[in-house]
Amino acid sequence: MRTLITNGTIVTADGSYTADVLIDGETIAAIGAGMAGMAGMNQVDETIDASGRYVIPGGIDVHTHMELPFGGTFAKDTFETGTRAAAFGGTTSIVDFAVQSRGASLRAGLDAWHAKAEGNAVVDYGFHMIMSDVNDDTLAEMDQLVAEGVPDFKLFTAYPGVFFSDDGAIFRAMQRTAKNGGLIMMHAENGLAIDVIAADTVAAGTTDPIGHGLARYSVLEGEATNRVIRLAQAAKVPVYIVHLSAREALDAVRMARDEGLPAFAETCPQYLFLSLDDLGHGFEGAKFVCSPPLRTVDHQPELWKGLVRDDLQVVSTDHCPFDFHGQKDLGKGDFRKVPNGLPGVEDRVDLLHDGGVVGGRITKERWVAITSTAPAKLFGMYPRKGAVAVGSDADLVIYDPNRKRTISAASHHMAVDYSCYEGRTVQGASDIVMSRGSVVVRNGEFTGRKGHGQFIRRSLADHARMA
Repeated sequence: MRTLITNGTIVTADGSYTADVLIDGETIAAIGAGMAGMAGMNQVDETIDASGRYVIPGGIDVHTHMELPFGGTFAKDTFETGTRAAAFGGTTSIVDFAVQSRGASLRAGLDAWHAKAEGNAVVDYGFHMIMSDVNDDTLAEMDQLVAEGVPDFKLFTAYPGVFFSDDGAIFRAMQRTAKNGGLIMMHAENGLAIDVIAADTVAAGTTDPIGHGLARYSVLEGEATNRVIRLAQAAKVPVYIVHLSAREALDAVRMARDEGLPAFAETCPQYLFLSLDDLGHGFEGAKFVCSPPLRTVDHQPELWKGLVRDDLQVVSTDHCPFDFHGQKDLGKGDFRKVPNGLPGVEDRVDLLHDGGVVGGRITKERWVAITSTAPAKLFGMYPRKGAVAVGSDADLVIYDPNRKRTISAASHHMAVDYSCYEGRTVQGASDIVMSRGSVVVRNGEFTGRKGHGQFIRRSLADHARMA
C-alpha cells in the first residue's frame, strides 16, 4: 500500500513546514514539495489532501493501565477498547504497565500482560514493569527484561502493603539500572505519612472523596520526589517521575535539573485542567479520585511553566478508568476504598492543543514534543516513533486545528460510563489517524482492526543519560 499525503503543514518538535509525505507499506518513504506531480506517483494507491491541516507524528502515551487490578476490581478498558479509544484521540502508541504480583516473578507479570495485549491491540504497544518486590531474584530478572525491550521499572513510595518499596529497595533497583542501562520510574508520594493523615481524616468524620485530596498533602509529593531524585543521584542514574501534580514536586525536579542531574518528569491532563474543587460535590467527586490527587488551581500555572521550560518533558494520561456506577462506588462511606484512576487516553492530544496551543501557553511544536517526540526519545522508540522522517513508522495524524468538538461520555470510545471533561468544547481534532501506514480512524469512523497493534521492543533510554 502506497499513500501520498499532500498539501499539509508538517509539524514536528523542531519546526513546521509545508511538504508532501509518501508512505510505502508501514514506513515513510519520502518527504518533499510537489510530490503529486513527480514521476512514479501514478503508482500511489491513495492520495490524501491535507490542505489546511497539520501532519503530525502519532501521539505516544507512555503511562496507561489497561485491565489493571486495583482495589478489588479491574480498570474497564481492555487493550482492544483502550487502544481503539487512543486511536480516536490521535494516539498511535501506548506503553502500559505490566504488574509483578507480590511474591511472584517479573516474568510471570510480563507474560500476563503480553497475553492481554497480543492479538487485541489496535495500535502498537510497549510495556514498563511494575516491581512489587525488590530482591536478588527480581534484580537479576531486570537484566533479562531490559534485553527483551522492556527497559524501565516503576517503583512506589506510596501504597504501603501493596506496591510500596522502602528507600533501600529503591536504591538497590537503581544500582541495578546503573549496570543494565534501564530506567527507574517513580510514583513519588510519602505513602506512610499519607496513610496516617487519611486515617485521621476519616476519624474526624470526612469520608467523602474530597478527603482523598485533602489527605494527600502536596508537600508529601515534594518530599518524596526530592528523596528519590537524591537516591538516583547517589546511584548515579537517571530517574523519571510519573504523574507529577504539585508545585513542590516540580521544584524538586527543577532544582535537580539546574544542578545538571538527569531527572525527568511527566504531568497529566487532569493536573492541568482539573482541580481539588472537582473532588467536592459529595460522592460525585469519586469520578475524580486519582493519586496523586487533583490539586488546588494555583498549582496549574507552575505546571504549564514547567512544560514551557522543559522541566516537565512529557504529558501522559495515567489512563486507568473505573465506572462511576459499580466500581467507584466501592468507596461509598470511605474515600480510601474508591478505586484510584481516571479515563483520559482519548482526550489528551486535543486537550493539550486546545488548552495549550489555542490557549497561547505553548507552541504547536512544543505540543508535538510533549505528546509524541519527547516520550519517544525518553523511552527508546525514537526515531522509529515520534517523528515525521524518512524511515520512521508511518504513525501519522492528519489534524484539523480548527475543528471543534464537545467531550462527552455519550460520544467517547473509552469503556467507562463518565468523562472527567463532560461538556467541555475543545478546538482541534484528528481527522485521519494512521498506524504503520494503515488508516485506523477516518473522519470519526473506526477503520482499523483488532490485533493490528504490535509489541514495541524498545531500546535503552540513552536520551536520558545524555541530558
